[in-house]
Amino acid sequence: HVQLVESGGGSVQNGGSLRLSCEAHGFTYKTYCMAWFRQAPGKEREGVATFDGDGSRGYADDVKGRFTISRDKGKDTVYLQMDSLKPEDTATYTCASDPQWWHLLANYNYWGQGTQVTVS
Repeated sequence: HVQLVESGGGSVQNGGSLRLSCEAHGFTYKTYCMAWFRQAPGKEREGVATFDGDGSRGYADDVKGRFTISRDKGKDTVYLQMDSLKPEDTATYTCASDPQWWHLLANYNYWGQGTQVTVS
């Protein structure tokens, strides 16, 4: 049973930074792909950042240069470092995982509960 637990959300001022964490439990496969998604009120969920099991990364255009996805493989934890935050980054951020790399498509099989990020 795969479980993803996010943490690190909160409120920050325009231009500030936050680091989100996604701790994974119960993986039964050796390589896994991870992604961060976000959903703002009244908007569709969108992919933000992703990487495959071999280190390739992808980012949504509006976060390139500001957000960085990384992984501590020994801890099965994925991070999303968010710098130069803007009010439009306000959303619930959720991590997702799957053996297959879906890039920024929301086809991942495993999802966390989400953590709120508010930028004002």
